Amino acid sequence: MEYKTYVLENGLRVVHGASDSPVAYVGYRIGVGSGNEHADEEGLAHLCEHMTFKGTSRRRAWQIMSTLERVGGDLNAFTTKEDTTYHAAVLRQDVPLAIDLLTDIVFNSTYPERELEREREVVCEEIESYNDTPSELIYDDFENLLFPDHPLGHNILGRAEQVRNYTSADVRRFAGRYYRPDNAVLFVYGGDLPRTLMRCCTPVGQPQAKACRPTPLPMAASQTAGERMVVRERGTHQAHVMMGCRAYPMGHPLRMALYLLNNVLGGPGMNARLNMLLRERYGLVYTVESSLVSYQQAGAWTTYFGCDADDVERCRRMVCRELEKLVAQPLTERQLQAAKRQLKGQLGVACDNREAFALDFSKTFLHRGTPRDLTMLYPEIDALTPEMLQQAAREVLRPEGLTTLIYR
Repeated sequence: MEYKTYVLENGLRVVHGASDSPVAYVGYRIGVGSGNEHADEEGLAHLCEHMTFKGTSRRRAWQIMSTLERVGGDLNAFTTKEDTTYHAAVLRQDVPLAIDLLTDIVFNSTYPERELEREREVVCEEIESYNDTPSELIYDDFENLLFPDHPLGHNILGRAEQVRNYTSADVRRFAGRYYRPDNAVLFVYGGDLPRTLMRCCTPVGQPQAKACRPTPLPMAASQTAGERMVVRERGTHQAHVMMGCRAYPMGHPLRMALYLLNNVLGGPGMNARLNMLLRERYGLVYTVESSLVSYQQAGAWTTYFGCDADDVERCRRMVCRELEKLVAQPLTERQLQAAKRQLKGQLGVACDNREAFALDFSKTFLHRGTPRDLTMLYPEIDALTPEMLQQAAREVLRPEGLTTLIYR
């Protein structure tokens, strides 16, 4: 895929990807998430995202909501632990309108107090809904065990009692700190960049513009050197179990090796080892999956399953035995080639979702300074060896280094 990248005098980076689709995807990705919050700011990045839609110096909240709706477009946003994204899907001829609206709300929002009074309760309802879903809550609860006393650990939504105390001044202060052009990327996939924008742009060519790396908060020392288990009594019908440990950050040379291992072990394929063992062979679980999350500073590898409370120990032992196999013995060349082919196929299919693809390359461009596509990923996968995968398994997937969290 062909990308063109630019930078404005104010530091805003622009990345444009060509597409022949009649639909274009446009957005801003800002270099701030819950991982940038201080202890007295938990949930503020997410609340700021909500409030960004509530009025600017040019538009009221209802005008923001209806601007793209009138032309059949879609406007949305989300907050992660490392960035906040505002994005729209529109017909290619409406790209200028989408850029104008998104620029207005990201950089000119007024965060009115009257709107905040209502939106605080909306966010608190979202928090309570999340707390009622143990299969989702356990992920954030687990990361709090891996990253104690660090914003990477706490829940993105924050705590209701803290959110209810925030004022519009708090939101403006937080946005003023991070919602800056030099801390953001404007991405467009499909359509053409407006002439008014192009007049302000300076092409930067290859290599692309410098990556955005906000000053990270200090990372707490790991407290997961040895195996440990935490049990929380939640009165759930089935037990929810998560096992895992700290893993590689985004730029680690063995991250792709661990990513492939994770796909073999508990990825989305029905033939993933843990699914074949716990569900298909023994019928002990309905859901079992593993995941690798890589941040700029650190990473987390986890596996999750839900089962009858009486089967927790049996399932845990099975997971540990699969990990021990990967640690003790490298994949055969035949197994490795099959795993590579499956992963490349999954990535290729995923990239056919144009909106997801646009969001993915904007994230890479924000944090690494270059958009990535399959032409860059496939050679990285092809270069993996059995020895690299075994080294990653030995460094990360050792059963004796796991933390286990159980809801029951």
